[in-house]
Amino acid sequence: MESSGAEILLESLMREGVEVIFGYPGGVITDIYDKLPSTKIRHVLVRHEQAAVHAADSYARASGKVGVVLVTSGPGATNTVTGIASAYMDSVPLVVLTGQVPTGVIGNDAFQEVDIVGITRSCTKHNYLVKETEKLAAIIKEAFHLASFGRPGPILVDLPKDVIARKAEFRYPRKVKMRSYKPTYEAHPKQIRKAFELMLQAKKPVILAGGGVISSGAHRELKTLAEKMRFPVTTTLMGLGGFPGTHELWLGMLGMHGTYQANMAVAACDLLIAIGARFDDRVTGKLDEFCPDAKLIHIDIDPTSIKKNVDIHVPIVGDCRNALVKLLNLTAKEFKDRVRGGASDHRAWLRQIKAWRETYSLKYDQAKDGPIKPQYVVEEIYRLTKGNAIITTEVGQNQMWAAQYYHFTKPRTFITSGGLGCMGFGLPAALGAQIAHPKKLVIDIAGDGSIQMNIQELATAVENKLPVKVAILNNQYLGMVRQFQEIFYNKRYFATSLTGAPDFVKLSEAYGAVGLRAEKPSEVTPVLEEALRIKRPVLIDFRVEQEECVYPMVPAGAPITNMLLA
Repeated sequence: MESSGAEILLESLMREGVEVIFGYPGGVITDIYDKLPSTKIRHVLVRHEQAAVHAADSYARASGKVGVVLVTSGPGATNTVTGIASAYMDSVPLVVLTGQVPTGVIGNDAFQEVDIVGITRSCTKHNYLVKETEKLAAIIKEAFHLASFGRPGPILVDLPKDVIARKAEFRYPRKVKMRSYKPTYEAHPKQIRKAFELMLQAKKPVILAGGGVISSGAHRELKTLAEKMRFPVTTTLMGLGGFPGTHELWLGMLGMHGTYQANMAVAACDLLIAIGARFDDRVTGKLDEFCPDAKLIHIDIDPTSIKKNVDIHVPIVGDCRNALVKLLNLTAKEFKDRVRGGASDHRAWLRQIKAWRETYSLKYDQAKDGPIKPQYVVEEIYRLTKGNAIITTEVGQNQMWAAQYYHFTKPRTFITSGGLGCMGFGLPAALGAQIAHPKKLVIDIAGDGSIQMNIQELATAVENKLPVKVAILNNQYLGMVRQFQEIFYNKRYFATSLTGAPDFVKLSEAYGAVGLRAEKPSEVTPVLEEALRIKRPVLIDFRVEQEECVYPMVPAGAPITNMLLA
């Protein structure tokens, strides 16, 4: 029996276990939308295609599954590009389905035609233009395999209208046969041995964990290894939650807005073990002065990430969890014999780190009668939620304060646009995380600038009864750029004031959500408590100190030890 391309697509998605699609309909994909209600797949109608990708991205990060997006051709497809690029930078498994004009008119400037395959070639892991209905099922099977296998990433599948409409036999492959794509999962034993020997010899070791620790599910092995070896741990922004933020060996985040002790420790270490991290410029600062005296071990499933930015002494290509399990096996066999009494031989190093930690680089003063400090808001969110919320963020100062002052103890609880730094990410990301975990508390920590890029998604939250909370740290500025203008441009503020912003409380109410406001420190806790009691979407407008800055801060291009402190 033959099925239409639309039916083949939807049956293929169900075979892949897809439970939810984030989408926005359009003319060329109406055949798919016509069949969608007859499946068990939930469709979430967003209000902008960019938000669909961010929501699917966050759903994938929070659940560990592949996120799925469905949009139409032309502007529907191009509106996804920012979200796709963000997911690509952060290695998130997505399948993005875009409509396309019929194959017979491709290249003729047809209405709403755009070469989305060409546009996204550099920001997808792979993409397809499906030209034959008979190949659709096999392509969907490949797309899901590629999205999640090896280094995860977004896959785009472009679906011409006639391919969707035509009929063919439905044959879903049991396995994917791809000769050209075989990622290395098993870490090489000789490289593991070399790494282990360096670990035993190190006097001043540091572990740097990136997002790969979370995506590979290696957080337990990381914690065990750090505790057994007594190695201090720092993370990238993407790695937050991969190691408990309350642990005695936790240094805090590394890099431009990293803690004093993390930056000093990495700069002075004699061994850096990077796990699932890619050494971007926000982490390394000036490359020539990035841990100049250290041996570097780099574990990553993507061989192109190794030696891309820094020289590596022991490269280990493989799955992070697989490599850590092998290192733990060596420690189990040889650790007690090689390290006297099982105790650390780098206790002086830990004492030095303790001394650095006592600088309290994240300290701030919250005066009772002064303006609200944004750091205080984030700390109160952490205290009231006991660290059990999923936190999404927009991008800018709000993102850094969330990273610094909310202590993430579990993986997949901090969801942010790390690599691309995409404003407008947080609210749709909160929706995706809430759908992935309906019973968990989800909070978007936002800025007043960033939230306005996708604030229309409050309607999606209300329609779908998603009780997300949005905490706007409203300083009436594009805060991070204003901070640059303050520090590096002698306070010549230009094009960063947002005094024309809407009344967020009224705007929230207009969408059918609850709007609350806090204008002085004494109102912060009661307003938060009220928001947490309400089982509906709530937006809170915190009027915070306008010229508060994020510290520590490393100027762009400077060594990470060149920190500006509060």
